[in-house]
Parts: sequence; structure tokens; C-alpha cells
Amino acid sequence: MPRPRPCSTSCRVVRGFVDIDGELAPAGEAKVSVFDRGFLYGDSAFEAMRTYGQRAFRQDDHLDRLFASCEQLRFGVPTGRAELERRIARAIEAMGGQECYLRLAVTRGSGPLGLDLAPAEQPRVLIYALELKLPDPRTYERGIVLGTAHDGRSVRAPGAKHSNYLASVLAFADVRARGGDDALLLGASGEVLEGATSNVFLVRGGRVVTPAVGAGLLSGITRKVVLELCEELGIHAREALVFPPELYGADEVFITSSIREVVPVVRVDDRGVGDGRPGPIAQRLLAAYRAATA
Repeated sequence: MPRPRPCSTSCRVVRGFVDIDGELAPAGEAKVSVFDRGFLYGDSAFEAMRTYGQRAFRQDDHLDRLFASCEQLRFGVPTGRAELERRIARAIEAMGGQECYLRLAVTRGSGPLGLDLAPAEQPRVLIYALELKLPDPRTYERGIVLGTAHDGRSVRAPGAKHSNYLASVLAFADVRARGGDDALLLGASGEVLEGATSNVFLVRGGRVVTPAVGAGLLSGITRKVVLELCEELGIHAREALVFPPELYGADEVFITSSIREVVPVVRVDDRGVGDGRPGPIAQRLLAAYRAATA
């Protein structure tokens, strides 16, 4: 019988800890059943956030959405909110004062192979507290390149942050092969939806526009914060149906996500955005966002 090959550098688990149903362990030792439906079918919900000063930013908003996602996917969170908050705090503390990437996942649990939900066991809760890896600071000075890709998602659960990300994975790979930095998903009629793991905004004439949630995208927590900041700063912002030519002709484009915050975009497909440099509104919102996390 052949011996297992040692794990290569590329597959080593990052530093950190994982709490599985209340049991905290080093990330490299964390295990779930191969019959867990989250593994077999992407049958799970999740949230991703980061800490600032060893505190999860907008934790309440993320937990609100996690509970709502689980309800929409027809399974509950098998622990009370206070207990979940306690486990999150313990996982952050285990990182020894290091800022971390947090990922909360709730799977439907394990069960026999098959699509029937009835035999599934009690849902499982996982809390990852991992080493935080941030973009190169020059990313915010240079901006990034987006490439459009048609959204191939077959799962439609508007508003739920579920774990079936295969369409985003493939779109991201396609855009990277074309020389881009990140993917921008388009709907059936060519409308702009969202990034592979982000929301997108454009600026024209000093006004901010972001695709409407009704188009079928996920309303990100950072998206929500940026819209709040626009109101505080007196920047007119609205939701609307957006198509790629509007991005090509915009003064600015930027994306938002919990880990990357606010990232300027300098090109979409083969079209330069504005003067090809990060614009003032994106920079202003990034500064305001970082001030809000202090």
C-alpha cells in the first residue's frame, strides 16, 4: 500500500484556531466528517469578518445576517447568540493579541448521502480565527483591475450568504487568466451584480451608485457601512440597475469587502476608469472607514 505523500507548502494550514461546536483546537488539528453536508453539497451558511484592536468589526451585523441566512436555508443555529459571542471572543483571545480573520460557518450537519434534508443530524457551528493576511498597501495607491464574467450560480437564495461559491471560484480563475485582479459577476441580462467576494460601486459627477440588492446580489456589511458613511459625509449615494458601460464611463469605481475595506479600481476589462488612478471619493471613503474601525 503506498505511503501518503507529505503535505506540500501550498497546502499547509494557516496559523490560527478553529472552534467546532464549542471545542477549540489549533487549525491544523481541526476536523469534520467527510459526510458533513457543508463539505458534500455546500449546504451551509457563513460570515467573514476581521478584527481591529482584537475586536470583530460590525459583529452584530454579521451575526444578524448569519441567523437570517440559516433560517432561509431551513436550518437553525444550534446555539444561543450569547454563547456564540463567547466562543468568538475565546477564539480571538487564543490568537494572543494578533489581529485575525474570522469566519463563522454553520452547516446542516452530517448525514447519509442524498439530497433529502430529513436525515441530516444537528447543525454544526465552526468559528475560524486565523492569521490575518491583508492586501499589499500599494494596492490602495495603484488600484486594481476587474474583469467581467457571467454569473453561473444555480443556487438562488437572495440575501443568504451560503457556501456554494463555485461560480465565483471559476469566474475569479477566468479573470486571473486574462490578467485581471478580481472578477465582477454579471446577471442573465448583462447587469452588474457584485464582485467574486465583494460589492462594487461607481462614481459619476461626485455621486455614488451601487447595484441594487433586488438584482440578486448579496448586500455586504462593508457595503452597508460605506452607504452609511456616504450619508455622514454628504455624498449622494443610491442603488440602481448598472451595466458594464456605466463602469467604463465612470469617474471612479471601487469595491468593498470586510477584509479589503475599500479598494479603488483603475480598469474594468480593457477599459480604463477615469484618469487611471484611484479617485478622491474612494480615498475619502477608505479614510472614513478606517476611522470608523478605530
